[in-house]
Amino acid sequence: MSKKVEFLNSLNGLNEADLQARISEDEVRLKKLKFAHATSPLENPMSIQTLRRDIARLKTELKKKAKS
Repeated sequence: MSKKVEFLNSLNGLNEADLQARISEDEVRLKKLKFAHATSPLENPMSIQTLRRDIARLKTELKKKAKS
């Protein structure tokens, strides 16, 4: 199984409040990663892109739950 599928499966049990909390935590973590990368290069700069995509997936899941 890919990481993306595992990530999406882990979101199924979360409610809207949990999703919102996870989004805010990940956004803070993204800001810290971007700052760390600006001051000195990260060992894995692709982690920024991966985290951005995870946040987008979380927001998409939140909108799906809000509609239903």
